[in-house]
Amino acid sequence: MTASLRGRVLSVIMAVAVALGLAVVAGGTQQAHAGNRDWLRPDNTGTCEWDPVAFWVQRCDVWSPSMNRNIPVQIQPAKNGGNAGFYLLDGMRATYATSGWVSPHSEVNAAKTYSDSNLTLVMPAGGESSFYADWQAPGKYDPNDPVNYKWETFLTQELPAYLEQNFGVARNNNAIAGLSMGAGSAMTLAAKHTDQFKQVLSYSGYLTMTVPGAQTVLRLAMLDVGGFNVNAMYGSLFNPRRFQNDPLMLIPQLRDGGTDVYISAASGMPGQLDKETLPPKFQAPGVALEVGSQLTTRAWEGAARLQGLNPTVSYPAEGLHNWYQWDYQLNASKPRVLNALNAW
Repeated sequence: MTASLRGRVLSVIMAVAVALGLAVVAGGTQQAHAGNRDWLRPDNTGTCEWDPVAFWVQRCDVWSPSMNRNIPVQIQPAKNGGNAGFYLLDGMRATYATSGWVSPHSEVNAAKTYSDSNLTLVMPAGGESSFYADWQAPGKYDPNDPVNYKWETFLTQELPAYLEQNFGVARNNNAIAGLSMGAGSAMTLAAKHTDQFKQVLSYSGYLTMTVPGAQTVLRLAMLDVGGFNVNAMYGSLFNPRRFQNDPLMLIPQLRDGGTDVYISAASGMPGQLDKETLPPKFQAPGVALEVGSQLTTRAWEGAARLQGLNPTVSYPAEGLHNWYQWDYQLNASKPRVLNALNAW
């Protein structure tokens, strides 16, 4: 074989080898994307665990230096490895057992709703009566159970770092939604961290937290739910931090940040499912709470429009303050979330 022929043969062999190598790399990348949901990520205990709710949800213990403990977070990875994140916050009676958004005791399964979507669903468990805020003092009157709440720090610093490293969630491609207590908290967090959250959704929230009488109502509610001290959150009635964390006072931040805002609250009139499954005595609290939510939501909407922010609104003619309503809103707003995060 002549030198020139050997050279041509060698070139062909190298070209084939390179082509095969590229095919292997491409195939490997494709497989990694396809299997984004199929493996458990590391957490502070070693590895996350598969959650009983299924739909690829992992229960991960995420270390919070600010609260000096692990926070359980239920996470559904993006279907195709996308970098978007959708945070779902709970109501006032949140427990560390499970997020209400995937609880077997609620009529909603967010993981099933978003099972076909290319975003990472982020559902922290716990935060009873916390308003997902950084409290300035121990939360309870009980000295043996003080509770150190630093939820804002966790949700905007500690958890994003974990999600970026282990789930590929970008720091700047997120939406946040919440129900009831979590709805107002989502609005506050989105307004204060527009670099993290490009969209916020409020389902049956209370969005006017510093109007006359609100502090008294809040005090009674927090005593009832866990025995919490409202003054431990932001201080006394006249502490500036109360106003700095009221969604009503944060409208300019949402407007100037270009945040996409969706707010909803039903009429408080029982719907068909409510009538079929709930005796009247169990409907009554849902009526009162949802009527109050719609009043504050409409007041917030009016203030927002006066200040140049035009939210998308949803005021269903029927619906109580319960999971039937929040499941409806979760599904109704899904296309909006996917569009905002480019997560189809």
